[in-house]
Amino acid sequence: MPDGPVTCEIRYRLAQGRMTEFDAYAQTWMTLIERHGGTHHGYFIPREKPEGIGTSFPGVGEEGAGDVAIALFTLPDEAAYRRYRRDVASDPDGIAANTRYADDPPFISYERIFLQPLPRK
Repeated sequence: MPDGPVTCEIRYRLAQGRMTEFDAYAQTWMTLIERHGGTHHGYFIPREKPEGIGTSFPGVGEEGAGDVAIALFTLPDEAAYRRYRRDVASDPDGIAANTRYADDPPFISYERIFLQPLPRK
């Protein structure tokens, strides 16, 4: 088991016309994660790029999709992550959120990745 914090990135494909619902979903999960020992770094939604700015590496880089939102949160270690998962499953607000969004989430899909910092030298 790796030592250190567990940082999770969740990348959502947003459902068109449902930003208000996605915002409510995000607010709920920020509260739940922090209630159960995590640090939520926020949800990040698309915005217009600064005018006249291109990619740093033309031919390699490209502009990303405009329907993607990203959430980042960290728990101190794997044991804390496992506790969070267990405890949020019995939290009345967690149960309500899972019930509310189970059949009709305000996003089309999501993917999850666990991250660790690259050590600075």
